[in-house]
Amino acid sequence: MAVLEIRGGVLKISAEISKPAMKDATVKDLQKLGGFVLAGACSKRMKQVTQMIRSARDYRWVGIYKVTKKEFVIMAASDDEPPADPRFPITQGLCGAALEARKPIIVGDVSKDPRYLPTFHTTRSEIIVPMMNGHQHIVGILDAESEKLDAFGPEDLEFLERAGGLIAHCLV
Repeated sequence: MAVLEIRGGVLKISAEISKPAMKDATVKDLQKLGGFVLAGACSKRMKQVTQMIRSARDYRWVGIYKVTKKEFVIMAASDDEPPADPRFPITQGLCGAALEARKPIIVGDVSKDPRYLPTFHTTRSEIIVPMMNGHQHIVGILDAESEKLDAFGPEDLEFLERAGGLIAHCLV
């Protein structure tokens, strides 16, 4: 698997042998995203970041939430349709569960998960990825949604974890 990370303002790509390699298209999408983030002013162009993530994997919707002391606050979304709850307490929803667990959550059928807070009536599955800064503090949540059941697999998880790592520094 290719590992993409930012160190000292430089995008570093290295190889790791423990997992199967990511698809070439996924690596290219991450490199493109990394280059965009490194170009600077990513906090001002966060909507473009969500659009890049959405189009790279053909998701229905992608949102980036900032984590404050008491709530999640939407910073950007991949389209102009706002989520049902642009801010909500950090104890609620799948975002709250991911924050508490400090790890990603994938739900194949949101209608069967009582933690799900409806964002859009067409959402069938969702993946929530905490974004951590260099000190391992969760500074944001990357949320991707699909109109398909069981839409997210290992490649999506790895893509979103790497993408979240690339953009976490924009949320400080």
